[in-house]
Amino acid sequence: MVVWLTIAWVLLWGDLSIANVVSGALIGIVVTAVFPLPPIIFEGRVHPVAVARLLGWFVVDLVRASVQVTALALRFGHQPRNAVVHVDLRSRSDLYLTITAELLTLVPGSMVIEVRRSTSTLYMHLLGVRDDSDVDRARAHALAVEERVVRALASSTELAEFRRIRSAEVGGSPS
Repeated sequence: MVVWLTIAWVLLWGDLSIANVVSGALIGIVVTAVFPLPPIIFEGRVHPVAVARLLGWFVVDLVRASVQVTALALRFGHQPRNAVVHVDLRSRSDLYLTITAELLTLVPGSMVIEVRRSTSTLYMHLLGVRDDSDVDRARAHALAVEERVVRALASSTELAEFRRIRSAEVGGSPS
């Protein structure tokens, strides 16, 4: 972390000098000591087919949202309505929460503006919301992205727990 912070410091100053490298390293040491990041625990395993599916759907979401945002931008005289939506994720993993939030934010037209780690809740800003059904679709889409992330990276124990929670929500049997 200190090395990356030092590199960022040198890049911000735009000058590779001993003074910048040393001061960047010292600032990096202070920042990592004063503001330590919580550890991200990964107990799962990578499922190649599910990762490919996750990336494929991400590309589809990216293209679809880009077309929708372009259409909104080209509608002159139309003021798009926005919304802030909360989504209660099913997984309690910091890693899956972070990856889900990043994938949702990278897609045009939606941005995660707040994350509540304690409750695994995302707050998303949505562009071009017409009615409540758009909000429901966005919430369902966020949960689908989370499910793809979990299927791509979870251990069998985490996946079983995720399926149990999901089936309890919908009142069905685990799939």
